Formats: sequence, structure tokens, C-alpha cells
Amino acid sequence: MSAASLFAQQAAPPAQPAGLETDWEIAPVIREIGAHAGRLSAALDKIDARSWVEKGASETYAEQVKSARVQTGAMETQAKALAAQPEQLALSLELFFRIQAVENILLSVEEGLRKYASPAAAQALAGLEAENGANRDRLQAYIVNLAADREHQLQIMNKEAQRCREIISAPPPTSARTVKKK
Repeated sequence: MSAASLFAQQAAPPAQPAGLETDWEIAPVIREIGAHAGRLSAALDKIDARSWVEKGASETYAEQVKSARVQTGAMETQAKALAAQPEQLALSLELFFRIQAVENILLSVEEGLRKYASPAAAQALAGLEAENGANRDRLQAYIVNLAADREHQLQIMNKEAQRCREIISAPPPTSARTVKKK
């Protein structure tokens, strides 16, 4: 075997675990989640929930619209940070949970829009929200695969640590030729 082929084998990046997308495959999905959050935020900025309260709606609707604006802004920021370092499991989970929270809040906001503003506006917001479904599902699958990969890495590290511990704690080998000279 030539030195060049040996070097090529050693320089090759570690194989990607089956099912785990590479950083450059998932990063565009995460960036699109951030862009989607920006579009949601712009749509939420057009909602005047205060006028709903004047029509008899609960103050809760106004608080939910405000919360949705804050959450979508945070989604956008987190997505940008995660796109730069997609291997961050904690940040991936945080973004995914925030997406779920926004989706839950938007269900109520859509109800308020339908009842106190315009059914067409509620339908438009629901349509905008639905645009992120495939990206959310892909992020979820990525998180599951990333967690499984990290768990596998920890198992390997633990086995190696146990092997090293056994080597270190084993008594030194005795040699038949060790005789003290005087």
C-alpha cells in the first residue's frame, strides 16, 4: 500500500452515522426555520389584538399575540445560532420546543382572529404556520438521530475508559528474569 493511500485513509473524516444528517444538510433547514419565524413575526405585527378586547374579547388574546411575537423573535435568533453549530443538542431541543410553543399559541391567536377580526386573516395565519411543518419534522428527526449518536459516542467512551482502568489497575506483569543483583 502506498503512503498516499494510507494518508488518504487516515485523513478521511469519520463516517456519518446512518440517519444523522451532516451539518451542511441540516443547516439550510434550520436557517429556513429562522426565516419562517421572521415571516410569522411580521404577520403577528399586523394583528391588533387590542381592538379585539374592545369588541369583548378576553385580554388573554392580546397577551398571547404579544407572547407569540416574543417567541417568534427568539425562534429566529436561536435558529441563526443553531445553523452555525447544528451539532448543539441542547440548542436544537430548545428551538424545537419553542416551535411547538409557538404553534400552540398560534392556535388560540387564530381562533381570536376568526372570531374578532376576519376568518380570512385566521386562515392566512394558519397557512403561514403550516409552511414550517416539513422543516419542524426534519428538525425533530435530526434531534432524535443526534441524541442517538451522542448516546452511542458516550457508550464507546465508557467502554474505552473501563478498558483503560483495567489496564492501569492490573498488577504489573512478573518476569522470570527479574533477579536482584548485589
